[in-house]
Amino acid sequence: MLDASDPQTREQVVEQAAQVVRDGRVIVLPTDTVYGVGADAFDQVAVAMVLAAKHRGREMPPPVLVPSTRTVDGLATEVPMYAKILIRQFWPGALTIIVRAQTSLAWDLGETNGTVALRMPDDLLTLQVLTEVGPMAVTSANVTGQPPATTAQEAQDQLGGAVALYLDGGPRTDSLASTIVDCTGEEPVVLRHGAIPAERLREVLGVTVLHDAPPGVGDDADAVEEVAAVASSGGTRLVTTTDPLAVSGIRGSGVSVRAGDLRSVRAPDSLQ
Repeated sequence: MLDASDPQTREQVVEQAAQVVRDGRVIVLPTDTVYGVGADAFDQVAVAMVLAAKHRGREMPPPVLVPSTRTVDGLATEVPMYAKILIRQFWPGALTIIVRAQTSLAWDLGETNGTVALRMPDDLLTLQVLTEVGPMAVTSANVTGQPPATTAQEAQDQLGGAVALYLDGGPRTDSLASTIVDCTGEEPVVLRHGAIPAERLREVLGVTVLHDAPPGVGDDADAVEEVAAVASSGGTRLVTTTDPLAVSGIRGSGVSVRAGDLRSVRAPDSLQ
């Protein structure tokens, strides 16, 4: 456990954490929402270790945190203009976007169905670590089915020796989960309501139609196991609301989805 709250030692702490990630090991670090557990997104074994630490399978691949908006071009393809508008307006911040992943990337995040969840967190410490090591696969620092950790100690109590290094940046008790928007279709769809209200998204999108998940889905990140499902001709999108940093694999349909196509369902245990 390293104290990352002292500006005098911040540089050394960041370098130590970065070296652990470069060595292919797992760390816990604070974000602007909750504490996350993560590793180098391009280290397949390390990503598998992250999922193992959470007792989670490949059907729930972790999101990827990035150090800057410029990183998106190297990770995603066919990014629609409305997604770029959202990125410019809300990054760094509590907005996660689902986009189509570059097919040439040498990574294995799990069953992603050709998509990736990206976010640039609004946390100086985490951004400094990301700047040193590049994109990281990061999901909430808790055992699947347990409440997300809001302190480094809570994360350690749950994950123990499965994590090589814990960065203590202070409590994360006042932040809501990130808002998740599917940007794989012609029009964006809010898959989880979170810190950024849909009304605020609409203000910056202008004439672009933003579709909502059903009312109540994702409003409480610690709610019972509930998911929002979007059914369309191209497949099914699923997002858990029990894990503020987790996003399931999403198969983009390439067509816009109307509000009437959305329905809430109870998640099986495997999607906790």
